[in-house]
Amino acid sequence: MNPIAFVKEYWRILLLVLFVSVALVALFVPGGVMDDDTLVEEENETVNEGPTNLEYGLGLDGGTRISAPPVGMSADIDIEPEQEREVESTLQDELEIDAADAIVRFHEDDNRFTAEVFAEDVTAAEFAAALQEAGVDVDEDDINGEVTQQTRDEIIQTIELRINEAGLSGGTAYQEATVGDGYFIVTEVPGMSPAELREMLTERGDVQIVAYYPDENGTQANETVLQGEEFANVGSASYDEQRDQNYVPVTVDDSEDADGSSPAADYQEAMNEYGFTGEGVGQCTVHDREAGEFDFDPENPQWCLLTVVDDEVVDAHSMSPDLGESMASGNWVNDPVFQMIVPTQQDAQNLAVNLQSGALTAPLDFEQEQTFSLEPALADQFKTYSLLIGVLSVLTVSGMVYLRYSDRRVAAPMILTALAEVVILLGFAAAIRMPLDLSHVAGFIAVVGTGVDDLIIIADEVMDEGDVSSQRVFESRFRKAFWIIGAAAATTIIALSPLAVLSLGDLRGFAIITILGVLIGVLITRPAYGDILQRLLTDK
Repeated sequence: MNPIAFVKEYWRILLLVLFVSVALVALFVPGGVMDDDTLVEEENETVNEGPTNLEYGLGLDGGTRISAPPVGMSADIDIEPEQEREVESTLQDELEIDAADAIVRFHEDDNRFTAEVFAEDVTAAEFAAALQEAGVDVDEDDINGEVTQQTRDEIIQTIELRINEAGLSGGTAYQEATVGDGYFIVTEVPGMSPAELREMLTERGDVQIVAYYPDENGTQANETVLQGEEFANVGSASYDEQRDQNYVPVTVDDSEDADGSSPAADYQEAMNEYGFTGEGVGQCTVHDREAGEFDFDPENPQWCLLTVVDDEVVDAHSMSPDLGESMASGNWVNDPVFQMIVPTQQDAQNLAVNLQSGALTAPLDFEQEQTFSLEPALADQFKTYSLLIGVLSVLTVSGMVYLRYSDRRVAAPMILTALAEVVILLGFAAAIRMPLDLSHVAGFIAVVGTGVDDLIIIADEVMDEGDVSSQRVFESRFRKAFWIIGAAAATTIIALSPLAVLSLGDLRGFAIITILGVLIGVLITRPAYGDILQRLLTDK
């Protein structure tokens, strides 16, 4: 038989073998089916050292889940595009809030403007009054007590970036609907304590470089010269042994706008204008690093670059001679790189994560938080018990199948096909880095049960009506059985689809695994089992 004819004859079985082979690679080969570049780990990332490439969620690895709603309110407003910045400025002035706590944006999907504020101490009445001051026709009843969906999406994206940048394998963030049309942002991170996760989520991550310098009147002035979003590249937290300094290397964005200016050029100009590259070089003594204190004495002229995170000064340092000379000559803008210095390695790590992930659009309200945590030792027990239950379920099903048929030609392929289905599912989970939890384990057990049930239907339908030595008779009976299991699969998928789509916690994981198992069974394993049975029972 030539290769083409062989493939045509056994393509269902070959397809099953192919999927199982790919699944085994995804499960056991380091890096799985991903590109080799994904194996390169940053210094602050952890490497999965287990025997497989599977990742585990809270129920099997321990960790913490925190749910909290975003702080803020929103309102649909009817304005012209040129009024956007004016309304934002009015909100900031009238409500006396920071620029990060007020935003007006246009939603292209439904062609509307919304205004949002993210301050806890602002009431709906005050928000409406501030909008009226900006010339917007709204009243208190028009204020929505929730932030917009776009803001929630941005918060989730930022949290996921923080989780990834911190090297926390298996962590995830998503939104969950609550009673009353509200939404909670849910963050799950295996291997992290509630205090650690809360600290990561509490930080807004708004990073600024503020120039502290004597102005033309001789008094000390503060001027923000760089924002976190103006950094084009952020390196890893590092330590300079010679200078005994912890720092984060950064590159300032040098892309020019329509006016020909860029953040890098503006920063260099500000440093020259404020005297940092001249008399201010090395002139910053406000930070006592040993005591961890700052002494901002207005009578003592200082030229300090303050690293400010969430309105808190975390470090103050001088302009170095080399950097000052490069800026004074105008050459620094051609390679706009410098080091952001912080007191400790942990501060450097947190700063790097905040810069790489960006600031949270809105803070989370931890007064309404819901926390679940599980100790790793207990999670290891769950992992062991889950494996034991899985083995017992396979052995039990295998025994019952053999007792039912007492024919190895029927029973052996049935059990192997059902196990292949589980292997393919596990390989899929490893390939997409799905964190497996107890709900997924329940789904795998359900897949074994429903899979063998369908295979029994095939075997019974084929064998119960007498001799099947004829290929034509076998195919006729198999098609009839396949219609039955196809209808059953469609019913299962329809019944579980709402659980897979809606934010229903652990039920969602169970539904997703079960639906995937049913699809793999109908499309791959059931047809392959039919081909195997045909070769074993018919004369061909």
